[in-house]
Amino acid sequence: MSEPIWDEIYEKLPTRPDQREERFAKFDTIDPNGNGILSLAEVDKAIRDVLAIDEIFDAKPAIMRAFQAAKACGKGRPDVGDDYIEKLEFKRFLLGLRMYFEYWVAFKRIDADDDRRISFEEFSAAEETMKKWISSLGDLQEEFDAIDLNDGGMILFDEFCKWAIGKSLDLEDDDD
Repeated sequence: MSEPIWDEIYEKLPTRPDQREERFAKFDTIDPNGNGILSLAEVDKAIRDVLAIDEIFDAKPAIMRAFQAAKACGKGRPDVGDDYIEKLEFKRFLLGLRMYFEYWVAFKRIDADDDRRISFEEFSAAEETMKKWISSLGDLQEEFDAIDLNDGGMILFDEFCKWAIGKSLDLEDDDD
């Protein structure tokens, strides 16, 4: 994975309050049938075709986590099922995408063998790097075991995200 160019990525994610009209226009562009809701497939395609952010398009777990978080924040329309996000949830999706992509980049930096899992050996080897991202890192084995929620002996991306949120993980080079 090549290192992301953070400024270019963030510029394409209209999340600031003054970008409301731009955000709504992007939503309308992404909504191909004009029904006011977006499926995961529509969002995934739009990241590549509309937002044109290849780095995020290749980070499917980050897209999925952001989509799940956005659709869980509450529905305004009772006729919309849980498999879609609405226009008012789109900002939350974009904010989530930014956050979960940052976590994906951190996860990939630790996942040395690129198998989408972090072993204790990989976690231990990344100790100094992780100390740049979080305020406190306790005993490595205890920390690893606490992150590994399913006791599978490996840290999965969703487990890593829960830990990263709890630790307020912030990459040193993402310019936010």
